[in-house]
Amino acid sequence: MADRFTDILRQQNKETWDKAVSHRFIRELFDGSLNDAVMAGYLVQDYRFLDSFLMLLGSAVTSADTLASRLRLARFIGEVAGDENTYFLRAFEELGVSEEQREQVPDTEPSAAFTALFREAAETCEYAAILAVLLVAEGLYLDWAMNAPEPLPKSFVHADWITLHDYPGFHELVEFLRDELDRVGPAQRELVEDFFTRTVAIELAFFDASYDHPLEGTNR
Repeated sequence: MADRFTDILRQQNKETWDKAVSHRFIRELFDGSLNDAVMAGYLVQDYRFLDSFLMLLGSAVTSADTLASRLRLARFIGEVAGDENTYFLRAFEELGVSEEQREQVPDTEPSAAFTALFREAAETCEYAAILAVLLVAEGLYLDWAMNAPEPLPKSFVHADWITLHDYPGFHELVEFLRDELDRVGPAQRELVEDFFTRTVAIELAFFDASYDHPLEGTNR
């Protein structure tokens, strides 16, 4: 059986992908040794581009070519706006990160790159391009989260960030994205490869940047 199109995309980016899913940040997240300031800075930056990510998902709903696809993507929007948003707010409170800090900390270069990429993909109104970005954004996180050891770290800030990216519904979401990109991607291969490769590179840079921009909470 021939490789799936999404398998080929990942293989083309194997070196960068593997560096991301085995990053120091992930290793320290798993064993609970991740510095609070590093985690706080990382989460502030991740939360910073939530607006652009929701815009990307909205464009995915608009550009999808079947009702079933639109319904699944619409449910995902609800998940991002619900459980994931709640996690961020709880984590910020636990880490002592104030709303003022969240607003005033400047974007890191990878964070700004993600915001620009999400908006660029959304503005193409090309379902395949949007799927390429979404699959990396979700599939790469599933890949590292599945390697988490048992038991999970004691802190919910660490443990819940892992479980948010490794539960049955999330597995189903990533498989849906793969199926969709396998279906529509080959017809726009060059476009898909470009967005997929750029997204993987920014994911790795985002982990790297977390150590360069730690954020001390107000209660630290």
